[in-house]
This record gives sequence, structure tokens and C-alpha cells, in this order.
Amino acid sequence: MIFTRLAIAGAWTVAPEPNRDQRGFFARIWCAEEFAARGLVSRAAQGSISYNERKGTLRGLHFQAEPHGEVKLVRCTRGAIHDVILDLRPGSGTYLRHTAVELNEANRLTLYVPEGVAHGFQTLVDGTEVWYQMSARYVPEAARGVRWDDPLFAIAWPHRPPIIIERDAAFPDFVPEGA
Repeated sequence: MIFTRLAIAGAWTVAPEPNRDQRGFFARIWCAEEFAARGLVSRAAQGSISYNERKGTLRGLHFQAEPHGEVKLVRCTRGAIHDVILDLRPGSGTYLRHTAVELNEANRLTLYVPEGVAHGFQTLVDGTEVWYQMSARYVPEAARGVRWDDPLFAIAWPHRPPIIIERDAAFPDFVPEGA
């Protein structure tokens, strides 16, 4: 596996290193030992998939409040997504900054999203499927989010207007800690 640091503190992409032969290839996309060696959370409590019918579908930006914070591994297994992470950790050197990466079935990248970092994505093609592995189980009462178009963050999304559910579109403007 090839680990590449991203612009958000503690965030990484993980690329497989395929072992190829006449059948195709085999590659690891997760290894507890290799994650732990880099100081990354290496436990898995839950896995989920998200299937998205239409290009332009936006999900997020989501996170879980403490004490139910979670690390996410995100991989696009079919189609393509514009994946965005937003640092909401007040003590972080990258607080309130965001970065984006394209995840798709061809590049096979996995995105490591640290605890306290909001996550969202927009589909780039119809029929996109996204796989998640989380370090903590989903707790509905801890579910939180920030609005995709909050002017404080100025996130550039590829498709406007997005296909989005009311809950995600209605998150209030974010108020930074101490403001």
C-alpha cells in the first residue's frame, strides 16, 4: 500500500500496490499493522455502502459528535466521486480548511478521514457506489453535519445545483468555536 498525506492534518489516501499475473491482480487495501505503524486508527466497527443513482448527488458533509467520533475509510467501488473533507477540530493546524480528492473505480484509492473531520462527496457519474469502513458504529443522536454551500468554507463542488436531501441542505451556517 502507498500512503500519501493530504493537506488536512491526519488525512491520507491509500493506494493499492497490485501484484499482477495472467488472472489480473491482487492487492491489499487495508492492513491494521501498516495503519497502526503510521499512528492511524486501525480498528473497524462497521462497514456500509452508498449507492447513488444520478450524477450530481451530494451526500454530506457529515460527522459524529463526541463521544461517538469516528474515523472513516472511504472507497469508490463503482463510478466516481468528488470527495471532500473539512477539518472541524479546533486544535488542529488545518482547522476550517478543506481538501478534495477524486475517488473512482479506476484509481482504487481509499481516503482515510480522521475523527473530527467532516466528510461529504458528490457523484461524478450515474450509478456510483461508495464503500465505507468506520471505527465506531453509527449513533443517530450523534449525527451532525455542516452545509455543503456554507460561505465560510467556499467549497467548489463540480455540479450545481446538487441532488441533495433536505436534511443536508438545511444545516445552519457553521459558527467557529470562540466566535
